[in-house]
Amino acid sequence: MKLPSTHLKAMSLDTISLDTIRLDRSALSLAVSADIDFDRFADFAEPLAAALDCTVRERQWGADRHQWLLEFEGSQLWLNYEFYGNICWLSTEREADFEVLEYLATLLQPHLRVN
Repeated sequence: MKLPSTHLKAMSLDTISLDTIRLDRSALSLAVSADIDFDRFADFAEPLAAALDCTVRERQWGADRHQWLLEFEGSQLWLNYEFYGNICWLSTEREADFEVLEYLATLLQPHLRVN
């Protein structure tokens, strides 16, 4: 599956560098560092969800954090962003869904900026 180029341009995946994508099996997460404006998180998250073929099911936010529930082919994933740590990550609560995060990481790889 290839990422649609229209989504890539809209969200500027080139702001994500190759060394800032990290899979963590123990945390069941895929961490991504990028230039994200907290107040305009939707400008990053909506195109990211669309490019990864995820459906947004729920949106939550607070003073310093966004948390969105996404669905990818039946798997529920959380897209999180914390302002103070400037960290964004996808996570799952089910160990069986870690392979979904691994797959999504491969979709991002061809579009990352090499520092």
